[in-house]
Amino acid sequence: MGTHYGYRPTGNNPTGYTKRSTTIPTPTPSYTFQGSTSGYRSGGGAPTISTNVIDKYPFSSDTNAADVGDLTFARNDCAGASSSSHGYVAAGQLDPNGPTQYNTIDKFPFSSDDNATDVGDITETRRTSSGHSMETHGYASGGRRNSPTLHNGNIIEKYSFSVDENSTDVGDLTQGRDRTAGHSSTTHGYTSGGGTAPPFSPVNTIDKFPFSSDANATDVGDLPSGQEGGGGTSSTVSGYAAGGWGPGTMNNIQKFPFSSDGNGTDVGDLTVARTNSQSAATSTNILLVQTGMLPM
Repeated sequence: MGTHYGYRPTGNNPTGYTKRSTTIPTPTPSYTFQGSTSGYRSGGGAPTISTNVIDKYPFSSDTNAADVGDLTFARNDCAGASSSSHGYVAAGQLDPNGPTQYNTIDKFPFSSDDNATDVGDITETRRTSSGHSMETHGYASGGRRNSPTLHNGNIIEKYSFSVDENSTDVGDLTQGRDRTAGHSSTTHGYTSGGGTAPPFSPVNTIDKFPFSSDANATDVGDLPSGQEGGGGTSSTVSGYAAGGWGPGTMNNIQKFPFSSDGNGTDVGDLTVARTNSQSAATSTNILLVQTGMLPM
């Protein structure tokens, strides 16, 4: 868009024309995955206990996070999503090494510092799923179930941002896995890396599924390294997976394009190797990775 030029006649019986201009504003997207003011971290767990804290930190300055609210109960290994007005936290488990798992979807506001409310359930209890976001819906893909037997799921499910309700099963990943990294373009969700169980083994698969229709994912490429528990985030043009376990704790930052289906590349290193991180992205495509488990 920009300035549009046109011509109009001058006088009652015109013999010439004068030039006029009209500035047409560039439309602003109603929703972008990347944040503009603040990042949030919710839930999580130390080696033996989980937390319900919702932390918030500003993008405009380098400063510590502040406790701005609580989830409806303490849990870790959750799947996060974001609408233009709220944060969402789905599923998770009570203790890092405990058997109790949940299917709750919590929602908290961006406009004020407040506690979360329980607004629905995903289709089954599980942990370590990936979260994805589009303008109207949040998604959770993959994850591990402890009961009735230990296994990794391949379910892709979505829930509405406009109505508080349960999620629906809308497709499958190409393989069951957990501790994947989640990514979102404007048109598709991506699930990269993760691990199989049993046996426990990191994978490097990049799966892609559409937001425009309910469909299964397709395998569109590979990360350079198999990676379980990497922190996933997205710029407007690329997905990033940082850290993880492969085996051994990793510091790799891996990147793959949204514009075409292809393999990822190793583009840098974190300051320290870590796994099970959370991540965020600003509108200027800065990759942020915080927390996580360090090597023993």
